[in-house]
Amino acid sequence: MTTIKGPGIFLAQFLGDQAPFNSLDSICKWAASLGYTGVQIPTWDSRCIDLQRAAESKTYADEIKGIVKAAGLEITELSTHLQGQLVAVHPAYNELFDSFAPEAVRNNAKARTEWAVQQLKYAAKASQNLGLNAHATFSGALLWHTVYPWPQRPAGLVETGFTELAKRWLPILQVFDEHGVDLCYEVHPGEDLHDGVSYEMFLEKVNEHSRACLLYDPSHLALQCIDYLGYIDHYHERIKMFHVKDAEFNPTAKQGVYGGYQGWVNRAGRFRSLGDGQVDFKSIFSKLAAYDYKGWAVMEWECALKHPEAGAAEGAPFIKQNIIRVTDKAFDDFAGRGADENFNRRILGIDQ
Repeated sequence: MTTIKGPGIFLAQFLGDQAPFNSLDSICKWAASLGYTGVQIPTWDSRCIDLQRAAESKTYADEIKGIVKAAGLEITELSTHLQGQLVAVHPAYNELFDSFAPEAVRNNAKARTEWAVQQLKYAAKASQNLGLNAHATFSGALLWHTVYPWPQRPAGLVETGFTELAKRWLPILQVFDEHGVDLCYEVHPGEDLHDGVSYEMFLEKVNEHSRACLLYDPSHLALQCIDYLGYIDHYHERIKMFHVKDAEFNPTAKQGVYGGYQGWVNRAGRFRSLGDGQVDFKSIFSKLAAYDYKGWAVMEWECALKHPEAGAAEGAPFIKQNIIRVTDKAFDDFAGRGADENFNRRILGIDQ
């Protein structure tokens, strides 16, 4: 078994225009002061990284690593959540998602998709240049508007949707394979890969590609009422990243999973700071340790109530307390007799 690495922190929710959140150097020093040992970097934010440059220049990638290392941290992974979303966008969402792309490709779905695909390819090479072996992204969605269908879905619609999704992702997966990096999809409502079944449908379409892996985030599973512990049993071999994120689901007589169009504070299901929700992290960390998960435990902070800086300050010790320093021997070894085949056969009454 391997002791999980951490605590790490996903920087996306903390970056801003005010110090110490407005540069990679200062935000890393802030994270280190709170007890974090790793940072997950969002690649769409130029305050952190120039993704294309990190792909094309090993020197620049080394400079980024140096900034992080100088703060006493490591880079856990890069993230292309926003770019991955744009690999597959249903036209109904075009205007909403255009803000994820540079102005030059807005109002042009084809150019936007091509830009997104190239971003993912840059991310593969940049990850290699940074010495990373896993990468976080979203799958995008062509079918999400039909998730609870009325009128009913026409025959073959889901098949066609996943065939197209796989067609777009297979060349990207191949580039990640060439660079030795696992591409980890965050299973998430709003994405075509939003639960185990949809992930399996995609996996079949990409020919069980070895790099089509998972980012495990129990909060998104809990809010769908999915068995997030059993999920680890099913998919532990594919889980290469871990977002430590809490949530609570409190259905009422008036609303449930869909939330009644309410804001986050008034939803039945909402994200919470670590330890304030309902997720059983002790069992999660135990399962991941037992399955020899070799990656990082990275806090993704989102909360409807608590201030982000308070959540960040509480997150590092919370993760540290839950990380299990795995044992290298059995607790009852002191009573062991050692290996002796003849003795074993006598115990079993064999050949007597």
